[in-house]
Amino acid sequence: MTSGRAIRRGILPSAVILQRRTDGTVYARSPEPLGRYPEKITERLEHWAGCAPDRPFLARRSRTHSGSASWRTLSYADALGRVRSVGQALLDRGLSTDRPLVILSGNGIEHGVLALAAMYCGIPYAPISPSYSLLATDHATLRALWEALRPGMVFADDGPAFERALSSVLGRNTVVVSCTPPESIDNIPYEELEQTVATAAVDLAHGGVKADTIAKILYTSGSTGHPKGVINTQRMLCSNQEMLCTVLPLLCEQPPVLCDWLPWNHTFGGNHNFGIALYNGGTLYIDDGRPTAGGFAETVENLREVATTAYFNVPRGYDLLVPRLREDAGLRQHFFSRLRMLFCAAAALRQQTADDLQAMAVDEHGDPIPLVTGLGATESAPFALCAGAAAFTGGRVGVPVPGVELKLAPVDRKLEARLRGPNITPGYWRDDALTRAAFDGEGFYRMGDALAFVNPADPSKGFVFEGRLAEDFKLSSGTWVHVGLLRGRFLAHFGDLVQDVAIAAPDREFVGALIFPNLETCRTIAGSPTAPPRDVLRHPAVLDRFTDLLESLARASSGSSTLVCRAILLEAPPSLDAQELTDKASVNQKAVLKHRAALVEQLYTLDGPGILIELAGGVPT
Repeated sequence: MTSGRAIRRGILPSAVILQRRTDGTVYARSPEPLGRYPEKITERLEHWAGCAPDRPFLARRSRTHSGSASWRTLSYADALGRVRSVGQALLDRGLSTDRPLVILSGNGIEHGVLALAAMYCGIPYAPISPSYSLLATDHATLRALWEALRPGMVFADDGPAFERALSSVLGRNTVVVSCTPPESIDNIPYEELEQTVATAAVDLAHGGVKADTIAKILYTSGSTGHPKGVINTQRMLCSNQEMLCTVLPLLCEQPPVLCDWLPWNHTFGGNHNFGIALYNGGTLYIDDGRPTAGGFAETVENLREVATTAYFNVPRGYDLLVPRLREDAGLRQHFFSRLRMLFCAAAALRQQTADDLQAMAVDEHGDPIPLVTGLGATESAPFALCAGAAAFTGGRVGVPVPGVELKLAPVDRKLEARLRGPNITPGYWRDDALTRAAFDGEGFYRMGDALAFVNPADPSKGFVFEGRLAEDFKLSSGTWVHVGLLRGRFLAHFGDLVQDVAIAAPDREFVGALIFPNLETCRTIAGSPTAPPRDVLRHPAVLDRFTDLLESLARASSGSSTLVCRAILLEAPPSLDAQELTDKASVNQKAVLKHRAALVEQLYTLDGPGILIELAGGVPT
């Protein structure tokens, strides 16, 4: 899969070929060719069912009434048999491009079988974030997705849990399938699907699946707006996995073992990680934990039992993992015992967290473990740029992977990243206008992300992320505030005191911030482990720490666009109902500013109930 160039620890070194135009546009691509890839992703399921029939493909922890737990596994051979049976059941019930499958449940073995069965038979499916059903008090987003999809079948593993959401969206022609039946809704037991006998109709449908067949519709997490239905074709999924194997051959040198929580309704978990296991004959242990104060204990419990060969997470997950590894020698030894790669995506990882991980890796391994980052989108399936061979520095996203063309187009004094390649979406589900707007005249997908060279004199060092163009705004003075850069600088400066921040506000006279504090750190500073958030955040020691850091950040600022003059500490965490928080645990900047408009106003009027901190000298004039 590589051209023979030296590979360090199973990662292809960075290299890039550039072409520049007189208007400032830059084109970049890898000199490495992209290898051949299958026409449809389920060919890999058939391959491994033949080559390694008894190898576990999916595993999930199952708990008994007594509280004991064991891993329930699904082998490759068994998976293929169930996929064919369920595929027949989908065909029997008339599912098609006009009547797709919707999956409301989170990650699970049944979810995986249903998804592969749909793809095996050429039926599009859409995995929908469970938060739209279980955590939202208003099902407006779910209803909008339902109207766009018009599904023929919906799967909800826990019928009673999803009953209220289902009642708000169900039409007459949608079949409900569940493992535990809802009381008030007619449904089919999931087991009935698996008991269906596959016929020649399944083979005929499978033979009709081609590279451009729609595999799934993934709704974006809405980091800058409302969810959009991104079409994912078979070509996208297969080419993207081959890109991963070309750049990160360690993934295919031996069957990978993953333990992963990332949701399958998101491209990172559902395409990238699920695909890595399937494409390379690996085992994916489904982690039902979450990178939250209440959910991370389960992740730790799983990592005590599963030693991964590659570990994938978002920055918040690594922030929570580092102290656990530092405090627990047994967990640390087991975690690093056969680990060959750490991978972080969805947002920028703190440099201190990266340094702590590498220090522990050196203690356990004798040398560092590659910490891989990159840049992608739901529209790119997602792998597009990778900084795998470079030493980790925050914001670095690397170079285009083989098969991907990167175009850097001048936009408002920045360079917008645009992508073209076999892994790029053909468009959005039933939205021609949005599709046309997403591509430029040369057929490049407009990412909306700004990039810059790490070192213009050495392009092989790749690119650095400079934020979302749509998030940038001007102060009343006309000065541009580059939100992505300022936000990254703010988070690095405040360290583990801050969980996230939203930068405010367009057309105002100075920059302010709405801060989501790390309550665990604040409780430690206040010496109040059980006090309510408001009391903790108003503790003098906590306010002094925030004020001191705001002052020191100001002293290092270069002008009004980088000077945060006031900030408000937020007691309430990001709201799912208001779409302030995405499934990948990142904050939607625009949604926060819109939902908390009264607090934004307080930044500039000093009138309101928020916990305000500001520079000692006040706002500069």
